[in-house]
Amino acid sequence: MIGRRDFITLLGGTVAAWPLAVRAQQKGGTPHIGVILGLADGHPETRSRVRAFQKGLRDRGWVEGQNIRADYRFAGSDPNRIREYTAELVRLTPDLIVGNSTPVLSALRRATSTIPIVFAVVNDPVGQGFVSSAAHPGGNVTGFSFIEPDLVGKWVTMLKDVAPKISRANLMFNPATAPYYDLYLRSIEAVPHSTKADVTALAVRETDDIQSAVAKLARDPGNALIAAADPFIIDNIRLIAQLTLQHRMPAISVYQQFVAEGGLISYGPDPADIFRRAAGYVDRILKGAKPADLPLQSPDRFELGINLKTAKVLGLEPPPTLVAIADEVIE
Repeated sequence: MIGRRDFITLLGGTVAAWPLAVRAQQKGGTPHIGVILGLADGHPETRSRVRAFQKGLRDRGWVEGQNIRADYRFAGSDPNRIREYTAELVRLTPDLIVGNSTPVLSALRRATSTIPIVFAVVNDPVGQGFVSSAAHPGGNVTGFSFIEPDLVGKWVTMLKDVAPKISRANLMFNPATAPYYDLYLRSIEAVPHSTKADVTALAVRETDDIQSAVAKLARDPGNALIAAADPFIIDNIRLIAQLTLQHRMPAISVYQQFVAEGGLISYGPDPADIFRRAAGYVDRILKGAKPADLPLQSPDRFELGINLKTAKVLGLEPPPTLVAIADEVIE
């Protein structure tokens, strides 16, 4: 928070140079932020991320409804809703916008080059051209990335360890909402024998595509499924988990909800922790830091979940060493 003494000290500078929080106080108001998530309102993942973000703000002295105002929008993976909500938030001229997902960040960058943007849980922000570099983002955008290409190889290795007979891992994603996976797969193919099974792209664009794709894969017992990090996949994570259980297919996802819904394994960064950390950049920017000077941050907390009930249905026995290190085990 900006104290009275800090506020008086800063009065000697120009208004444009004052921290955003001070400028808001000078105008007789409170700092105002917008938050737009590429998730549906009410989704378990949505609630988890928002709670973590609000806790991160409180830990730094910002309490919504008291000394900071926040407008939330939940766009899911719908491109029309993303454009609509992005335009709404920009028209409100908040001091800062927090954006989640590749489609959301793309829309925000098109809509404003002046409002500071902190992104959270966005894959490959440098490769997608959202920032100039990890160390020096430049412009009005900085934030927190999600998964790196090498995580795909780890997913395949885990599947192979739990289900040794599989020969192919099918990476399911929507090219419209997660366009970076083709590049990820090419980087894996460039390293001979980098995984213990072949990895194949499995593009889906509609819910019906998911149902037909899983049914088709199930005809070959050598197939396994990776439900990738992707807003469209989050929207359908329960369906994917139930289909893989129904068809007795080994499957892994980055989202913990996957194992809770009947999927076999989940492994990846903790999105809620990333949102909690993103509140730290919100705090720093409100106090005067520039997004261009704040380096990108990578995940530093990963979680593993295993559903032993599903493993039993599939006739699999996960290695005890893997079960022992799991953060969540469903028995």
